[in-house]
Amino acid sequence: MRTLRISAAAEAASLALLLINLFTVHIDGVSSLVGPLHGMAYLVVIAATFLVPAPPAARWLALIPGIGGLLALRRLRDH
Repeated sequence: MRTLRISAAAEAASLALLLINLFTVHIDGVSSLVGPLHGMAYLVVIAATFLVPAPPAARWLALIPGIGGLLALRRLRDH
C-alpha cells in the first residue's frame, strides 16, 4: 500500500507539472525529465494495484492516466 500511495502522488504531481509546463513556459527539458517519470509512476500504480488484494473496480480505476492511482486508493480505503 505504501508503494501505491507514493506512486499515486508522484503520478498526479508529475501530471500537474507537465500541464503547468505546457500551458506556461513550455521548457523542453522539463518535459524530457518529468514525462518519463510520469510514465513510470503510472506503470507502478497499475502494478501495485494489481498486487494488493483489491476489488475489480479499484483495478479498473488504476488504469485511468493521471488520477487513477488516487481514485484506486480512495476505492481501497472505502473497501
